[in-house]
Amino acid sequence: MSIYFHEQLYRTPSVMAKLQGFPVTICGAGALGANLTESLARSGLQRLMVIDRDRIEERNLSTQPYYRSDIGAFKAKILANSLYRAVGIKIDAQAKELTAENASKLIGNQTGLVIDTFDNSGSRKAVADCCATEEIPCLHVGLATDYAEIIWNEVYRIPSPVQDDICDYPLARNLVTLTVAVACEVIMGFAIAQVRSSYTVTLGDFAIKPFKA
Repeated sequence: MSIYFHEQLYRTPSVMAKLQGFPVTICGAGALGANLTESLARSGLQRLMVIDRDRIEERNLSTQPYYRSDIGAFKAKILANSLYRAVGIKIDAQAKELTAENASKLIGNQTGLVIDTFDNSGSRKAVADCCATEEIPCLHVGLATDYAEIIWNEVYRIPSPVQDDICDYPLARNLVTLTVAVACEVIMGFAIAQVRSSYTVTLGDFAIKPFKA
């Protein structure tokens, strides 16, 4: 039985074949990026690259798909190893810091889609600027407290650096899970039919709404 048996029944074989060959680069392997990568891999996408310089810490374990035994290891490498064991996909894991200087080298050859899930404005700007210059489709996924957004580069506003305290901020696992689910379906819509949809998500009223620039 195929690993993607249920997904194929839902999507159809022709759609699954399209997803299998669609390249996606995920920038960030934290709460959003790691869960997003796992969901995409388990949904049939097989050409995935993950970029993240960070190592796993104990405080990551409640919102990210890592284990206590992984603490201290590079997130990108552990994520790639885990998903290879799970579904046999060889993910291109780049345990590097993405900057304005190397963004083009890391993601400039991407012809499918770049997903930005970074947790600081500097890295988000590097991704946004590179994708705009290289004309690469780019989707930004971010959250804060009880609000999240899934927004395409053309209408995305880079957050202020004053919000870049990445170590101490409230984060609900339920919001992460909900945001990843919405983002995955947005990615599917683009991979299958080149549809670009942007959304906001609020956990307090459990609302998912189209984003209005």
